[in-house]
Amino acid sequence: MIVGIDLGTTNSLISVWENGAARLIPNSLGEVLTPSCISIDEDGSILVGRAARERLQTHPDRSAAAFKRHMGSDKQITLGKRAFRAEELSALILRALKEDAEAALGQPVTEAIITVPAYFSDAQRKATRAAGQLAGLKVERLLNEPTAAALAYGIHLRDSESKFLVFDLGGGTFDVSVLDLFENVMEVRASAGDNFLGGEDFVNSLVDQFFEHNKLDKRYRDNAHFMQRLTAQAEAAKRELSTAPRALILLTEGAHNLSMELDEASFESLCAPLLARLRQPVERALRDANLAGAQLDNIVLAGGATRMPLVRRMVARMFGRFPACDINPDDVVALGAAVQAGLKSKDAALDEVVMTDVSPYSLGVEVSMQYDSGGHSLGHFDPVIERNTVVPVSRVKVYYPVQDQQTILEINVFQGEARMVSDNIKLGTLNVQLPPGTREDKAVNVRFTYDVNGLLQVDVTPLKGGESTLLVIEGNPGMMSQQEIAECLASLSQLKIHPRDRIDMRTLVARGERLYQQLRGSVRDRLSLEITRFEGGLNTQDKRIIDAAARHFLEVLDDVEHQHAGNPFGDADL
Repeated sequence: MIVGIDLGTTNSLISVWENGAARLIPNSLGEVLTPSCISIDEDGSILVGRAARERLQTHPDRSAAAFKRHMGSDKQITLGKRAFRAEELSALILRALKEDAEAALGQPVTEAIITVPAYFSDAQRKATRAAGQLAGLKVERLLNEPTAAALAYGIHLRDSESKFLVFDLGGGTFDVSVLDLFENVMEVRASAGDNFLGGEDFVNSLVDQFFEHNKLDKRYRDNAHFMQRLTAQAEAAKRELSTAPRALILLTEGAHNLSMELDEASFESLCAPLLARLRQPVERALRDANLAGAQLDNIVLAGGATRMPLVRRMVARMFGRFPACDINPDDVVALGAAVQAGLKSKDAALDEVVMTDVSPYSLGVEVSMQYDSGGHSLGHFDPVIERNTVVPVSRVKVYYPVQDQQTILEINVFQGEARMVSDNIKLGTLNVQLPPGTREDKAVNVRFTYDVNGLLQVDVTPLKGGESTLLVIEGNPGMMSQQEIAECLASLSQLKIHPRDRIDMRTLVARGERLYQQLRGSVRDRLSLEITRFEGGLNTQDKRIIDAAARHFLEVLDDVEHQHAGNPFGDADL
């Protein structure tokens, strides 16, 4: 069974192609969105999803979110007494999604199509593949997120011809792709993006403004509990501004009541630098596709952050029309991954659909340039594969050593668009043994092969005899060796994952603890009593008693959250 997975910064989803259609699979809470959050409980068990998200405010030192941004880096994220790589935390999300799918489908899930931002680097893609391996999945393909969104929309348009742009703004990344649809062929013309621009950055702008408005010093930023509570309030305010003209951020810290009110106009002004950054990849993608905005038949939105009215207004202003919102932007990437899974499994309903993709980056080597005077300028970037070349692709170039007496040629591989390699991203180095002779005798073929998963292989072969040398990544912090993957797999297998069939109860407790910390006065005391009563019901291990206690406790939590959402200081009765 092949599934499609949208491994997101904020939320993750799993889907399947079934009976000729894409279908989202709910988790154990009956929700299709699983928050991309991990927490370690006091008993050492791992909580995944909403239960972990509820603990971000109450147990910030034991909980983590938005770790997708650290994929392909050597950053360690500490939860309790244990440090994790982003791949390991992502693997726990993938494992939970896999278990949800197996429970829903009634059969083992071993293969997956996993989506990645189109602008993910080589190291980030390899890290995503490693996360899938750690979760016990064979990753059949890494699919670019805007391409997945286009697949979800393109199925409805198969009998027509159109040019459209996918505007994909998620929690942590931004991608844009320009596509052609004709004769059941979906061709990506160009992709661009920003791996560090997403909904989280709009929330961070509110957080920064809250600090300035209330004249808070660095001590507050160093307080993990305060920062998590403020971030949650800022996220809630951002969402509220999507449906209401004004929003209020209100916090208490010690004896201080802190607040900030803002309207949509002030929020848009605050986020002006972020909106300007959104325009740049759009303009680049259109230039690379040799298209003007007026030549597009449609603009497709993907990613939860596109719900913000200020983003939709910006897109409408750029293109002079309203974007398409036919499919829920939270769901569209996962649905497209299911379509790709159907294509991979050769479903009869999709046998006429063909899809092509492109390389989002230029890939090349470091070279020296000779001055007219005879000297050399070092550190120049020479592309072997230009960005937005259709993949899979293989390109070869001939290179020469600088001097006759060289015995080793060092090939440094980079990705990026800058003229100098110092401004691009180094992917790796390989050293080639050169035969004797003049520099002309020591010429080498450098072949770059880039596949549909966005994975690069570099092959260097001397023209006058000698063995081929494959790229070996050296010192890249984003790469995990097979031995490291095996060690992580063994380590993760020893972790105690909270039982899936009781995660709903643990989520209720975590939600109660979060609300308890937000409240004060008599309402807080009464909520504490209700939490204790609910935990007492859980300890009976009697399903009838537990279910009744859960229903009552859920009603209590809903009532508290409704009555005190805007006033955490009130003393109203439960």
